[in-house]
Amino acid sequence: MHISEFAGGFILQLIDDSQFDHLFLKDIPLLDVRAPVEFSEGAFPRATNAPILNDQERELIGICYKKKGQQQAIELGHQLVHAEVKQQRVALWQAFANENPQGVLYCFRGGMRSALSQQWLAEAGVEYPRIKGGYKALRNHLLKTIDQFCEQSTKMWVVCGRTGSGKTRVIHQVSHALDLEKYANHRGSAFGQRATAQPQQINFENTLAIEILKKTHQYHSALLVEDESKLIGKNLLPPKLKHKIQEGNLLIIEESLASRIQVVIDEYVVDLSAEHRKQDPINGWSTYQNYLLESLQRIRKRLGEKLFKELDSLMRNALEEQFASGETMLHGLWIEALLTQYYDKMYDYQLNLKQGKLLFKGTRLQIIEFVNECSGL
Repeated sequence: MHISEFAGGFILQLIDDSQFDHLFLKDIPLLDVRAPVEFSEGAFPRATNAPILNDQERELIGICYKKKGQQQAIELGHQLVHAEVKQQRVALWQAFANENPQGVLYCFRGGMRSALSQQWLAEAGVEYPRIKGGYKALRNHLLKTIDQFCEQSTKMWVVCGRTGSGKTRVIHQVSHALDLEKYANHRGSAFGQRATAQPQQINFENTLAIEILKKTHQYHSALLVEDESKLIGKNLLPPKLKHKIQEGNLLIIEESLASRIQVVIDEYVVDLSAEHRKQDPINGWSTYQNYLLESLQRIRKRLGEKLFKELDSLMRNALEEQFASGETMLHGLWIEALLTQYYDKMYDYQLNLKQGKLLFKGTRLQIIEFVNECSGL
């Protein structure tokens, strides 16, 4: 519900936790007045950082608070942020409020920083609500959302299949699916790193929770998810969610080896080399080539020296041909060997450990048709 408090001669509106779902479901713009260092450590997808204190000011006030107490820390804050500095910061908030009249603001705990920001905006003629409890309350709400979802009795449907079977392609074709690899910006294997960085763990969890919230509100059928290990690159799946995935009902994709090789070429060679070149037109090819060779190096011990040297040689030949002519089919040689002599064996072993019930087995297209029929889509 909306509640109010009186401060500085103004009635200031507060948003409590009964409205938190609405904020995330409707993608309400969020004005985050925490310091940049706080924002960089964790934020929400729709948040914009316009701090009331920069990092240096926050640090100085923190030191003052510890040594001299709250009142003198407050006085120092007003000394640091006054006159032109204050005007500039209020102007940024006004611009944000004008562009996003439905938005809300917050600091870390919904305390003095956001209250003062809200009051200064009111003095400038802008009424803008703030979050009761601030960032911390919103963050805890999202973590609770994940926990509540994991505690539901409804089983998840888990898309499984050998490497290259196109599990992510199925996820992209089903509306009630959680795209974990998209949220983590990583394909989830030794070769899964993208050209751009992964999100902070907190940001990954925030995005995941918001997507769970949206999907469960929009769809009443079981949510689909790709079978993932507990780590997607550097991002860790919440343990309760990983457990729910392990117990989920299984959809197993079966595709020919030729089809799987082509999927790997499309995604890990054609698309990813283009992604690196787009990110860095000058050095993109070099970073892509190094990424591929280093990814193989990471699993060297698991492959064994003989297989590693064979794959390394085939990969280098394929990269030389791709650089010289743009031709990518030579990549099929190392990909075939890697699939049949390493990844397929690992997948078959892991499949035998699955605890869930088998719902359906078939090609990607058959899996998609089965899911849509069961969901009434």
